[in-house]
Amino acid sequence: MRRYRWIETGNAAAVLNAVATTEFHEFLYVLNNFTLHPNEWLRAGGNKGDLTDALDQQFRRMGWEETRIDFEIKGYFHTDFHQQGAGTVGRRIVEVPAVYSEGFRVDNHKGRMIVDVEWNAKDGNLDRDLAAYRSWHENGLIDGAVIITKDRLPLLRLARDLWAEYQDTLPDHLKSSRLPIDLSTSTTTSLDKADIRMQRGGAGTCPVLIVGISDATWDGTRFDPPVV
Repeated sequence: MRRYRWIETGNAAAVLNAVATTEFHEFLYVLNNFTLHPNEWLRAGGNKGDLTDALDQQFRRMGWEETRIDFEIKGYFHTDFHQQGAGTVGRRIVEVPAVYSEGFRVDNHKGRMIVDVEWNAKDGNLDRDLAAYRSWHENGLIDGAVIITKDRLPLLRLARDLWAEYQDTLPDHLKSSRLPIDLSTSTTTSLDKADIRMQRGGAGTCPVLIVGISDATWDGTRFDPPVV
């Protein structure tokens, strides 16, 4: 697991290992079997490209599902209190209309654990994710959550090295100094952006684990895209 960088809140790793043992071990299995392959990684594809699809498919094979999580809150007003035994009770109870909250789809859900892959989405998605995890946890729907994202700066350095090496194999008229993906922007999801939000307490009391895919996750191969 040294191939990844880790951030957690609420002792997330220990909590999930204790209360969602099967799911947590399956999550670790996916990470253990994942490597960063340049031909899948160094290509445009938005938030859901080959890399994220590969991770999601590993979870699918173990029964994890893309899931939308909705919940409903129902309340009761107790009034007109009177003494009864050692305590007090309300003589009148008014039922409050239920409030239905429609959630959004998470990438991978099983049991009471969530794993989202936020690779190249707008960084505002992290605020949405953490707020949702907090709400779902406070309402007893999940035990904790994981976000897998990129450790941007180490990957940027690696991408530049791999791209320069690849350019050396091309004739001059095909060479380009521009990377096929944008790792220079700081407005997309990444480990450093997640860390800022975790420090602000965005997850509340929900145990959340952030996993950063970095240059240490690289499989050591060159960038050698197929000829189209």
